[in-house]
Amino acid sequence: MKLLMVIAHEKYRDEEYLIPAQAFAESGIACDVATDQPGSCMGMLGETVEVTQSIKETDSSLYDGIVIVGGAGAAEYLWADRDLRALVKTMYADGKVVAAICLAPVVLAYAGILEGRQATVFKTRLSEKAFADKGANFTDIPVVVDGTIITANGPLAAAAFAEEVIAALSC
Repeated sequence: MKLLMVIAHEKYRDEEYLIPAQAFAESGIACDVATDQPGSCMGMLGETVEVTQSIKETDSSLYDGIVIVGGAGAAEYLWADRDLRALVKTMYADGKVVAAICLAPVVLAYAGILEGRQATVFKTRLSEKAFADKGANFTDIPVVVDGTIITANGPLAAAAFAEEVIAALSC
């Protein structure tokens, strides 16, 4: 099993990356990390991750799923990332696990895979508008699983989110 975790080059939510990454490692799931601008990526709480892989250069065939980390950086840098949207569409079409937490589920909405689906997101005026505009059925609970799509609403849901991703990969 191998997952791709995606973080923004700055202002990703530290615990939404760290908690799932640790859970995946403990479950024997390998992870690569990709970002919009490779280099030293800085979280909102000060965590740094050195990332050499760009979203654009990522080969989806190497992974069993994708996990997109939230935080303010997700809205600022990932929502409009066309390469990430294309990657999400491809992985979803291939039946792989597609997961996003906090503000990152908006990427899934913009990629067009949430129409008519149940999903959650960190509620802001812009995230709720994106869900409405793209036909997502917003569900105000911490973690939502709809087929191979897994969404979570923020850092407090990170552990439960990771558990659902692991469970989905085990199917």
